[in-house]
Amino acid sequence: MKVAIITGITGQDGSYLSELLLEKGYTIYGIIRRSSNINTMRIDHIYDHDHLHLRYGDLTDSIYFSNILNEIDRKYTDIDVIEIYNLAAMSHVKISFELPEYTGNVDGIGVLRILESIRNFKLGHKCRFYQASTSELYGKVQEVPQKETTPFYPRSPYGVAKLYAFWICKNYREAYNMYISNGILFNHESPRRGHNFVTKKITDSVNMIIKGEKETLVLGNIDAKRDWGHAKDYVRGMWLMLQQDKPDDFVLSTNEYHSVREFVELAFKEKGIDIVWKGTGIDEIGYDKNSGREYITISEKYYRPTEVEELLGDSTKAYNKMGWKADISFTELVKEMVAAE
Repeated sequence: MKVAIITGITGQDGSYLSELLLEKGYTIYGIIRRSSNINTMRIDHIYDHDHLHLRYGDLTDSIYFSNILNEIDRKYTDIDVIEIYNLAAMSHVKISFELPEYTGNVDGIGVLRILESIRNFKLGHKCRFYQASTSELYGKVQEVPQKETTPFYPRSPYGVAKLYAFWICKNYREAYNMYISNGILFNHESPRRGHNFVTKKITDSVNMIIKGEKETLVLGNIDAKRDWGHAKDYVRGMWLMLQQDKPDDFVLSTNEYHSVREFVELAFKEKGIDIVWKGTGIDEIGYDKNSGREYITISEKYYRPTEVEELLGDSTKAYNKMGWKADISFTELVKEMVAAE
């Protein structure tokens, strides 16, 4: 028997990882943050699975994780390994500027709370811990492409909080000989992406415009470049990290990047609309080449206080050590997200 704990199970990555682990025969304890609204839609199709056990918890509360560890340790006395995937976070970069203290508490100190629970229960020898790190650590990039040895320069409260989490994981790994791996994941999307992320906003808007439910799509910095992959590929990489003989830190990326502008053009093209542009800066407008109808406008409202212009990963280490690579292309990703709407 294999047992895993997934924090943030109701998120994009948590839902795909749950599917993967259930297929591999795992028993899963999924952590759900309590909300006044039902937020399990991404896992509704596996909600009643016999090997899925859902518990309420929050990274701002140190007690819940200790209780879950205690429950698993008492119930499954014959297992050698408990895999822990920490995917929970306040994950929206722009919102982190509005909620910097909360972001630090959840994304930074929240990780420390989990590690301390493992250490205090003396389960470091049994637990394998995966920390969801991020390409936002690189922020104001110091070299292109970015790899495991590239210096960090985060440009948001989210990135700074994740930097603390990254280093506290390394510290506990070295200080207490715990199996802890950081996955420095570049942007990964899917039809299950949250609606306040730019890729989902674009694909949602394209379909609403086609249906006549919306007039225009309003965006911020359309020249920002990101290394975009599919979440399905990336959760496979998370799992592989905890199957290695020794813990380590890995970049997961597609090793190519595309601008928000390219994403927009490809998404509209899926609906037969060729977008061309006129103007510059916040006065730039995207319109249909054939009809002349304006579809995209720019607003300062959607710019970050400190912008991250380009992120491009180098996942050579992940390929050489784990055999991992991204299989789903950028074009396939956009097509799937548009079609899913």
